[in-house]
Amino acid sequence: MEDLQVLKQRFGIIGNDLHLNMALEKAVRVAPTDISVLVTGESGVGKENIPKIIHQLSHRKHAKYIAVNCGAIPEGTIDSELFGHEKGSFTGATQDRKGYFEVADGGTIFLDEVGELPLTTQVRLLRVLENGEFIKVGSSAVQKTDVRIVAATNVNMNTAIEKERFREDLYYRLSTVEIFLPSLRERNQDIHLLFRKFAADFAQKYRMPTVRLEEDAVTILLNYRFPGNIRQLKNLAEQISVIEENRNISGAKLKQYLPDNRGNLPAIMGGKKDNDFSSERDIMYKILFDMRNDINDLKKLTLDLLKSGNIEEVQEENHQLIEKIYGDKEVNTRNVEVLNIPQKASVEKNYDFIETIEEDESLSLQDKEIEMIKRSLEKNKDKRKLAAKELGISERTLYRKIKQYDL
Repeated sequence: MEDLQVLKQRFGIIGNDLHLNMALEKAVRVAPTDISVLVTGESGVGKENIPKIIHQLSHRKHAKYIAVNCGAIPEGTIDSELFGHEKGSFTGATQDRKGYFEVADGGTIFLDEVGELPLTTQVRLLRVLENGEFIKVGSSAVQKTDVRIVAATNVNMNTAIEKERFREDLYYRLSTVEIFLPSLRERNQDIHLLFRKFAADFAQKYRMPTVRLEEDAVTILLNYRFPGNIRQLKNLAEQISVIEENRNISGAKLKQYLPDNRGNLPAIMGGKKDNDFSSERDIMYKILFDMRNDINDLKKLTLDLLKSGNIEEVQEENHQLIEKIYGDKEVNTRNVEVLNIPQKASVEKNYDFIETIEEDESLSLQDKEIEMIKRSLEKNKDKRKLAAKELGISERTLYRKIKQYDL
């Protein structure tokens, strides 16, 4: 096994963090094999270094190494980029084209941001991983390729699988070995070391003295959380190197280059929490439907109790359910009157009333829906696509409702 310090010098890796060393050791151990590797970690932690190490230490080092940013290729052309296409297979395909998997035969392909691949492309990639076969776009001929795949992502793959954005079988094929790279805030002791290295590099590049941080500036630097990780730190060092005339940087001066200086705040490791609803309209619908269910429960309970002929029990149960609907507000006679349930009424009369409520409610909801559709169509000048988007329904559903209500 290659010595870690020699490896770091060879590939320009700075740092002595334990988790970083563990990731590098794992990369060295899997390099001689042909198993697929998935590199995980936040954006900007340097995931692109791992596939280079694996390729250079493998028996494929004299063959092609191709890095592909899956998130930067449009969905409509990514199959052509990866697997190639035949002449005339689509508009603009004026000649045959080799894809990356054909060009890199015998070598290594690095699929960066693999979590952004479309589902159709994921199926094609799975076939390559399973038996080394692929088919060009517009062709029916099966071709073979001998490629080692190393992928990387900053996406939470378990969440992507749950939301059906990534195939579970492909995930397990890609992550035969998973290598995790820690974020910069987890490598606290490496931050100043990296800054000094970047500052020295930029001083040489721009032919000027190297900037140095004063003691208070070092403290601020170590306490900052660096959401952009190494990429952000490198950018910071370059800005200061180019802009500042005074090469000794104080803490106050450093703060001017740190956006939202919240170094002591905890980071949200799980990423942004997905909302249960896609818009405020959905939230309002949910509230209204919950209220409707409560009202329906109240009516059903009232009907059951009226059948039993116990009016006092009806009033007591109504009070309890109204408290549930209106929260901790005072329950008074007016609250009960909202339901229009007379305190002295015959059982038969109340039956008729409740049936009338149900019919009126059904008609009222239908009228509201018709009114909303009419208003939306009028607002969008009868453009169904725009109206459907505004209403939060599919264009097909809107078309069906237009026919249903004869609008």
